Amino acid sequence: MKYAAAFSIVVASLALTACQRDVVVTPAATPAPAVIAVPGPAGATGATGAAGETGQVGSTGSTGSTGSTGSTGSTGYTGSTGATGSTGATGTMGATGSTGDTGATGSTGDTGATGQRGKTGDTVIVLPPTQPAR
Repeated sequence: MKYAAAFSIVVASLALTACQRDVVVTPAATPAPAVIAVPGPAGATGATGAAGETGQVGSTGSTGSTGSTGSTGSTGYTGSTGATGSTGATGTMGATGSTGDTGATGSTGDTGATGQRGKTGDTVIVLPPTQPAR
């Protein structure tokens, strides 16, 4: 905002000083009066001069330059597209592939760990959850 205010002040001062420009006009110097000579009476006509000699015939002019080469002609039109060829013959069926080898039998697994001996103890009864009263 502070730049806008400073800019406005500068523009206003330039506009006001441009209107108050004083112009000094210097008058042009007056030229000196021209002197005009007035002619006197005409004199007597002079004698006719002798006829001049006939001039020599001029030389023949040079041969003109050869003209420019003409422009190259336009490119011809593109020809029509040829007809589509016929469909090729169907190929013969390929041979049946060989049957693959049977896989090898896997190794026998390790014997499992022996379980712990059973313990006698309390009987546990599991009851289903009861539904809340409505």
